[in-house]
Amino acid sequence: MSSDQPPAVVRRGTNLDRVGGFNDTVVLDAIRRADERLSRVEIAAATGLSGQAISNITRRLLDAGLVREAGRQKSTGLGKPRTLLELEPTGQYAVGVHLDPAVVTTVVLDLTGQVVVRRRAETPASDDPDVLIAGIAATVEQVIAEAGAPRERVVGVGIAAPGPIDVERGVVVNPPNLSAWHLVPLRDALRVLTGLPVLLDKDVTAAASAEKWAGGPNGRGSFVFFYLGTGVGVGLVIGDEVVRGSSSNVGEIGHVMVDPDGPVCFCGRRGCVGETSQPRYLVQQGIQAGVLAKGIDLDDRHAVDVAFADLCDQAAAGGRQADGSAPSGDAPGGKVARELIAALAERIAKVVEDIANLLDLERVVFGGPHWDQLAPFFDQAVRAALEERFLVRSVHPFVVTGTALGADVGAVGAASLVLDHTFSPNPSVLLLGPAESAPPVVVGSAER
Repeated sequence: MSSDQPPAVVRRGTNLDRVGGFNDTVVLDAIRRADERLSRVEIAAATGLSGQAISNITRRLLDAGLVREAGRQKSTGLGKPRTLLELEPTGQYAVGVHLDPAVVTTVVLDLTGQVVVRRRAETPASDDPDVLIAGIAATVEQVIAEAGAPRERVVGVGIAAPGPIDVERGVVVNPPNLSAWHLVPLRDALRVLTGLPVLLDKDVTAAASAEKWAGGPNGRGSFVFFYLGTGVGVGLVIGDEVVRGSSSNVGEIGHVMVDPDGPVCFCGRRGCVGETSQPRYLVQQGIQAGVLAKGIDLDDRHAVDVAFADLCDQAAAGGRQADGSAPSGDAPGGKVARELIAALAERIAKVVEDIANLLDLERVVFGGPHWDQLAPFFDQAVRAALEERFLVRSVHPFVVTGTALGADVGAVGAASLVLDHTFSPNPSVLLLGPAESAPPVVVGSAER
């Protein structure tokens, strides 16, 4: 790890007997976050727990199949070489589902956060909730079987959905790009169909959680995850903690105004970033500019996605070479297409700038279904804007980067919510007074 990357934050345990379950997760989390395998002595130093407590906890984790011994440290000549510990990848599995208005992605993660199986399918054009939920449930069963994951080791299903959502009731409220969805009890419906515990969270929060869980240096410290899909939104991590807001609907930035002369949004104002970032709007611009064929049905999501990909391809073909010169055989419309995408990048940069300055963040991580298509145009434009307008750049840099998890980031995030909920330390148990009681934190259960 480079020296300019923030270190992983390891929680401290307590040697009070009544929070043994908390300490188990502290140790498991310390092993997970370490850049290399740890010995019991190093785990004790990292967590503040006694040697005896570490010995008892690691024995339980070994017996549960959640960690494994992974060789010994090289001898220094000062006593017996220490045994190293690491996560057992097959110890537990989690399923993640990302419901985007254009595509449904399903993954199975092992305990280390690695994708074992992935599946992608277009979202049915009808948006019928019952049909879509039944299809998701069937896919969940298929990917579990394909992964070869024993059912008893599948700790749950995480589902990332566009907001707004009601996390307490597990309901998708009224997402603007899923017209048939209104107060849909997605969590409970999927729980009934699969027989597994189900967690529902907002898609951008899940994506930020994915970077925190499995994104390496990208997921440490304080950053904003900027989601680029059918809609846009942001997930926030501050000081290694995912920020959710009072109702778990943080990140609704679609109505930030970036172009006073832009199109009218459904909210009644002009130039909202959500409206001007939709593939539908970019395709409409491309048609008006003559670089896309007339007659494209802007209400047909599949047709819009195909046309948007065409626009991005034209922009890439019309891009500049490394020396700044125009490419030979510039594709027709390449210059215009490139200007349309560059204008989009500038609008997004304005939003990132405000968030970065407001919260004093370290980086922006871009991702989502359309990131791969847009990445060649965003890096330089957003980086240049932030170099000029990030107010504390003399104190620390602001990094512009893409997700390390690819197009699966939303689904990986949904599954990592289950792993995070199951295995990450929950400090709230330390707030319980002597006369209060609560169910113990049981390693391996997605509901506690």
